[in-house]
Amino acid sequence: MAGSRRAAVLGSPIAHSLSPVLHRAAYAELGLTDWTYDRFEVDEAALPRFLEGLGPEWAGLSLTMPLKRAVIPLLDEISETASSVDAVNTVVLHQDGRRTGDNTDIPGMVAALAEHGIEKVDSAAVLGAGATASSALAALARICTGEIAVYVRSETRAAEMREWAERLDVQVRVEDWADAEQALRAPLVIATTPAGATDALAAAVPERPAALFDVLYDPWPTTLAARWSAYGGAVVSGLDLLVHQAVFQVEQMTGRTPAPVAAMRRAGERALAER
Repeated sequence: MAGSRRAAVLGSPIAHSLSPVLHRAAYAELGLTDWTYDRFEVDEAALPRFLEGLGPEWAGLSLTMPLKRAVIPLLDEISETASSVDAVNTVVLHQDGRRTGDNTDIPGMVAALAEHGIEKVDSAAVLGAGATASSALAALARICTGEIAVYVRSETRAAEMREWAERLDVQVRVEDWADAEQALRAPLVIATTPAGATDALAAAVPERPAALFDVLYDPWPTTLAARWSAYGGAVVSGLDLLVHQAVFQVEQMTGRTPAPVAAMRRAGERALAER
C-alpha cells in the first residue's frame, strides 16, 4: 500500500510503554519515514470497537495487558506459538482485511537468551507463576532438555503451572515459594515476578551463579540482578526481552528484515535513563 502506514500499542495502563520508542527507532533506522507508531489506552470492553474503527493505513498492533487473551476471538487466525499459551501480543492487519495474531514474547525470550550465549540448558528454574511464567515455560520448551523447577506461592498457582507443563510438554517440578533460594543454583533462573518480589533472595545468590533472566526493566537493575552481576553471573534483562519481542513485531508489520536490534536497544536505554 502506498502512502503512510500506522501501528500502535494498546493496553491499560499504557502510558509507561516503551514500545513507541523502540518501534520508532526501528522505522528511523529502516528509512520508513512515512510510518508512525502511537499508544492508546484501550481496555477489554473498548477493544472490539477500536479494531472496527481501523482504516486501511493500519499495518499492525502490539498488545499488552489486559488484551492478550481478549483479542483472540476478534482475530481470523493465530499462530501455533500464540495458541500454545493462549496469548497474542502482535496483530498484523492485512490488506485483504484479515487480522492475524502471534506471540513474539516467546521467541523474544529465546533470542534474548541466545544473544547472551545461552542456547541450551539441561535444567532451569522459574520464579513466579503468572502470565509471563507460562511464556517462560514455552521458551524453555525450546532450549531446556531436562526438568524445570517452578516456585509458586499458592496451590492454585501450582495447579496452573502443572496444566501449562502438560500442555507445553515440558517436565516441571512445582515447589513452594518458601524454598525459592534453591532456585538460584539452577543453570538458568527466569524471574517473572513483580518488582520487589525477589529482593529478599539476593542475599542467597551463590558465589558462582550461572545465568539469570529477570523480565523486569524499570527500575533496573533489580536487587537480585545487581547481586547476581556483582558475583559474576550472566544477566539477561527485561529490556533485552522487550527489544527482541519488538524486533519480531517490526519485521512482521513492515515486512523488512532484519530489524535494527542495536538501534532499538539504544533508544530504549535512553528512554529509561530519562525516567
